[in-house]
Formats: sequence, structure tokens, C-alpha cells
Amino acid sequence: MKKLVVLLCCIAILLVACSQKEKATKVDTKKEGQVMNEQLIGKWAGDIEIPNGSLPIIVDLQKEGGSLSVPSQGLSNYPFKSVTYDENEVQISINLNGSLIEVIGTLKGEQIEATFNQNGGKFRLLLKPYVEQPAEPVSYETFTVPVKDGDLTVALQKSSKEPSPVVLIIAGSGPTDKDGNSAIAGKNNSLKMLAEGLAQEGVASVRYDKRGIGDNTSLLTKEDDISIDLYVDDAVQILKALSANKDYSSVHVIGHSEGSLIGMLAAQKADVESFVSIAGAGRAADTLLLEQLTGQLTPALTTEATTILATLKKGEQVKNVSPELQALFRPSVQPYMISWLKYNPANELQKVKGRVLIIQGTTDIQVKATDAEALKQGNEKAELIYMDGMNHILKNAPENREENIATYADPTLPLHTNLLPAIHKFIVND
Repeated sequence: MKKLVVLLCCIAILLVACSQKEKATKVDTKKEGQVMNEQLIGKWAGDIEIPNGSLPIIVDLQKEGGSLSVPSQGLSNYPFKSVTYDENEVQISINLNGSLIEVIGTLKGEQIEATFNQNGGKFRLLLKPYVEQPAEPVSYETFTVPVKDGDLTVALQKSSKEPSPVVLIIAGSGPTDKDGNSAIAGKNNSLKMLAEGLAQEGVASVRYDKRGIGDNTSLLTKEDDISIDLYVDDAVQILKALSANKDYSSVHVIGHSEGSLIGMLAAQKADVESFVSIAGAGRAADTLLLEQLTGQLTPALTTEATTILATLKKGEQVKNVSPELQALFRPSVQPYMISWLKYNPANELQKVKGRVLIIQGTTDIQVKATDAEALKQGNEKAELIYMDGMNHILKNAPENREENIATYADPTLPLHTNLLPAIHKFIVND
């Protein structure tokens, strides 16, 4: 099941950054006869060890209660449902939007060795005393755009030229933020580098954290409220705001991974000059999922997954899902998947009226050349460029799977050399 993590990066959220308004229920700090080790009290930080990556979290243990923070997902000080101590042992229960999380740990020396359990998954967690980290410098300005249920915070990367072209950069799926960093896959700063690089070439850009993540955590209260159509509506509202701003000479869209589908759907509803798809799927989601699942599941689970996808594609939810498939098909993510499965990207790209550029890396282990060719067939006027040696997070990477995935969590690696020049040339129509 370890290989499923790359797949889950495409569609799943390990921890949903839900509304912080929910209050903790009655907190048990210790049971009769138990003794609490005072050394357990305080802030602890560590990484949930998931295959091919890690998820940094902060656990604040108090004598009465405590909280969980997941900085990469904008989850801050979420209260425990319960916490119990027994000498050097601690057991935490968290009810996160109906998803039960359990952390069980033992103090050994100056660290807590623990397991993190959620949605049927069990992950190793090593917690050490929390040390405040200096914040990274911010190179962008922010503004807000009215959307359904509130205001969406957007990051503006200004260029030195005015008026200038402006590009809306849409990140991929799951807990991927405006910088291209994922709580599951790691920090690589790919979209941050893209925005800053374009700005240096005279092209402004905006990017944003999706609902439930980072700056826009408060716009999502329940995971089952997420849909592709809601994401598209958010993008459309941003594009309309950019089109009305006289600081910009033209408006463009760049969609990465699942952001490609969102971008092409938004481009159909707004006035944009061009659309760039980077590592975008070209086939329907059920086809891609079954392709990735092949060989990774037992025959029985493969049959079950096939049946579940067929049911979801008909717009119907599935009540009974095996524990091994809960992370992928849990009830709260099914509405999102239903909204996703109804679209065929190749068909949707045909409806985009502006100029289209398709970019595909040759060492991308998540999206293949088959998808790029499918998109090209969907829009024969589109330009297709292959980036030799570029992987899914826009960096140079070998075909070797382990070495390729290692780049997902290395923000020191630069973007593929040819990526920025190709995008800049296309946007300015040179």
C-alpha cells in the first residue's frame, strides 16, 4: 500500500483543516490511580512518517487538555477531544470534522515515541521539544476576493512593469498550498519559484491557498463540502477581479496537476488570453485511478475499488468501504470525487477559446505522456512541449522512483531550466 501515497497526493487530504470554531468536548486528563509525568507537559513537534514523505505537526500537551497544529494545512491549536496520562504514556483523541484521530505515545528520554492513527492508517510519529522557527521572508502582497461563504485571500507577485500581463497560478490537489508545497509530499517551493521567476521577467502573477488550507482555512468547515465546481468558482472570481484591474494588460491561467482541470474549466467562464497546463491529466479520473491502483492492491480490493469508482461516477455515494480503502474513498471525500469524475479533461480543453500550451515532463511519475497526448488531441490548436528530465514538481529528476520522489521535499532545487523561458515566451506571445 505504500505506493498509494503518490496517488493520494492527487486527491486526498490527510488532515482536513476544518473550522477552528469547534470546541473540545470534556477532556480527561488522567484516570483514577494514574500518575502523570510532568515532563510530558509542553509543546512538542515532529513529523508523521508517511511513505515517501512526512507531515510536520505540533502537539501542545497541557495538564488539562491540549491542541494539535498542522502549519502546512493552516490548522492551528485544534483542541483535543480527550487526553489521558499514565506515568510516561499519553493517549490523545481528536475529533476532526467527524474523523477520529488517535495519538498514542511514550516518553523515552527527551522525546515521545508515538503512533498517529487516522482513517484506518497507522503512522509512526517521533515528537521532540518544540523550537520556534524563523519565518521565511514574504515577497508578495495580499488582497481578498469575495467568494461563496467569505473572502478568499490571494497572493500577488508584482512585476517591475506596469501595465503587465498577469497569470493566475492554480495549485494541484489535496493539501497543496500556493507555493506548491504539500503536507503529504513535502516542501519544494515549485509554484513560489514560478511566480518569482515570472515577476523578474515582467509578468505579474497571483496564487492562493485553496479552501481549508493556509490563508483560507476558514472557508472550509467540512471536507464533504469540497467540490471541483467550488474550486472553479473561486478561480473564476479571481479572474474577473484581475480582468477589471487596469494594471494588467492581459490575463492568463496556469494550472498545475489537478489545477490544470480547474484552470481549463475556469478559463471557459472568464475572459482570459491564454491557458497553460503543466502536468495536467488528460483522461477521466477513474481511468487514472484504476491505472495507478493496478498491481498495488489485492485482486479483491481492486475489484472493490473498480465498483466504488463506477458507483461514484454515476453520482451515487458508497456506504460500505473496506478499511484498506478508507483513506481513498472515505465518505467525506466522496462528494468531491463525484464532482471530479464527471469531467474528461481532453473534452474540456476543447472548449477553451484562448491560446493553449501543454507542458509535460518526461520523468513525471504521476502524470504521463499519454495524458499530454490526450489533451493535445482534445485541442488540436494547442502547443505541446515536453521538458526532458522534468518531474511532477517541475524539477530535474531521474526516472528512479525513490530519487524522483526525494525531490518533492527539497526546496533548494531550482525549477527545470527550460520551464520559465517557455512559459514567458508563450504568455507574451513572442
